[in-house]
Amino acid sequence: MKKKIKILAIGDIHGDTGLVKKLAKKAKDEEIDLVILAGDITFFEKSTKNLIGPFIKAKKEVLLIPGNHETIATTDFLAQLYPGTTNIHGYSIKKGDIGIFGAGYEPVTGPFWVKDETIFETLKKGHKAIKDSKKKIMVTHAHHHGSKAEFSGFPGSKAVKKAIDKFHPDVLISAHIHEAGGVQEQIGKTKVIHVGRNPAIFEI
Repeated sequence: MKKKIKILAIGDIHGDTGLVKKLAKKAKDEEIDLVILAGDITFFEKSTKNLIGPFIKAKKEVLLIPGNHETIATTDFLAQLYPGTTNIHGYSIKKGDIGIFGAGYEPVTGPFWVKDETIFETLKKGHKAIKDSKKKIMVTHAHHHGSKAEFSGFPGSKAVKKAIDKFHPDVLISAHIHEAGGVQEQIGKTKVIHVGRNPAIFEI
């Protein structure tokens, strides 16, 4: 039997270095294998200082995607700056029999956003390399259309919902709606975890 991996997922850090410090300590204390940052790592790209470093110092591997507060160039910069950090926007990685793929941005609110269909195409591109993985995790910044997070008044992404229906990930991690942090729901075989600023720890 293959060993499960333990994941800490969070979004919407928005440049909060104090939060990052606490999360890095939590990741170390709870022996997390992988940290996933689901976008809005910065606050309007004002500063990227001390947002990834504490996780690397704690010897944790980090996966990230852009939100609607930073560009893909910024997430690429962070991935290049810190060893053990990967931007999975339109890409994927394999951890044993688990495939993880993602798409950042958001189709409604700025300053950085993309057309909804672009999100689907980005997810499709990332999924291609891990389509045969036994288990799959999809990471998006946007919540899906019809999700519980729509109580916020912000409509969800039809592209993310289409990707759930087409790719059937075991887990979807999404952020963007801060007050939806901690909300979970089930769509077929997919467990949806809305993280917002509320960290989720799970094993798969």
